Amino acid sequence: MLQLGEEMAHGMGLRVHRFRALMFVATSLATGVLVALSGPIGFVGLMMPHIARLLVGTDHRRAVPVAVLLGASFMVMADLAARTLAAPQEIPVGILTALCGAPFFLWLMRRDARAGKTMG
Repeated sequence: MLQLGEEMAHGMGLRVHRFRALMFVATSLATGVLVALSGPIGFVGLMMPHIARLLVGTDHRRAVPVAVLLGASFMVMADLAARTLAAPQEIPVGILTALCGAPFFLWLMRRDARAGKTMG
């Protein structure tokens, strides 16, 4: 209903602000559960499609391969950094990916909020 516009959705009986808040909480909880289950490395799978779309646009024929290559490159670089930053000890690679992923998502949410984009 929201894709029809806020006024139309409201006219059809949807409490728009309540629905948005509920969806924000639900997606945040789902993301938290997925990251808890897969570890902070899961941030890579959440970040790279957004970065790929920023770089090459929304055409999936280009965005998907770019996201795959970016994800692989990012993980190689994160692993290399995890092994060398505190040598001879290793930093868990999940810490480095989470340190990159959390600020990225905060930036993404602020950018979308300023642009007035809706979820969906």
